[in-house]
Amino acid sequence: MKVLLLDSNHSVLKSGLENLGFQCDEDYSSSKDKIEEKIYNYEGIVIRSRFKIDNIFIDKATKLKFIARVGAGLESIDIAYAEERNIHLIAAPEGNRNAVGEHALAMILALFNKLKKADNEIRNGQWLREDNRGIELEGKVIGIIGYGNMGKAFAKKLKGFDVDVLCYDIKVNVGDKNAKQVSLNEIFEKTDVLSLHIPQTELTEGMVNAEFIKKFKKSIYLINTARGSAIVTANLVEAIEQNKILGACLDVLEYEKLSFENFFTNQNMPKAFQYLINSDKVILSPHVAGWTVESKFKLADVIVKKINKIKFS
Repeated sequence: MKVLLLDSNHSVLKSGLENLGFQCDEDYSSSKDKIEEKIYNYEGIVIRSRFKIDNIFIDKATKLKFIARVGAGLESIDIAYAEERNIHLIAAPEGNRNAVGEHALAMILALFNKLKKADNEIRNGQWLREDNRGIELEGKVIGIIGYGNMGKAFAKKLKGFDVDVLCYDIKVNVGDKNAKQVSLNEIFEKTDVLSLHIPQTELTEGMVNAEFIKKFKKSIYLINTARGSAIVTANLVEAIEQNKILGACLDVLEYEKLSFENFFTNQNMPKAFQYLINSDKVILSPHVAGWTVESKFKLADVIVKKINKIKFS
């Protein structure tokens, strides 16, 4: 069977597939149109986020038996159409869940302890101790929305802290020893720190908007290491200005698909984003929560192991 690798990954992926008997070809630079011209030759493809796998692409992949995405989600693939064609779909949330859990914890601790602000001040010759008095995680109620691989990993990291962890998920009976599953109303009522670990779907796009934020009984801190599309940035900024949200940790942004680098060169930066980058109440990172040295290996290794389990007809 021939497999086309469309994004560079850890070398264990290619070597692992070759050890299983697959012929692996690499193409990391051709346009989607060029890939479509030759995709009929392949039984499998491995991709990260280079382009969307839509029904047109799938129609041209006449031999395709599996699509493997080296990442946590499958939102870049037309899942329904692929399943209709009996194509196996593979993702690897097990590979970077630990990295995401650690990153979420690092971000909230950095925000609570004003580490970004204090570090910048020290580098500029300012020694402001009282102005950088932090707050502690102990005693807080952590609300997790989305209790799959990522949510569970974050809850596990919180075991060393004296906190109450609540989780909400559309699936039933997913709570465990690390988090009590509750209704969304209980999340609204009790949460001090809200962490999002949800996939990108029609239900989650724009979920955190003004109406959603107003439902929280207390002012909260917000962590998003999931998908940028889940938060309406303008509404987030309004909530921070009104002290309804006390601070935000954002590894993902609504603007990612717009190539935010252009904001800095074309002078067309959205007002809400300008607020985020200038606020001491916000910690930002460039969609790297699951992007560690270790996760690069683990993601590739998980993909190889899952492909090995497929029974091809």
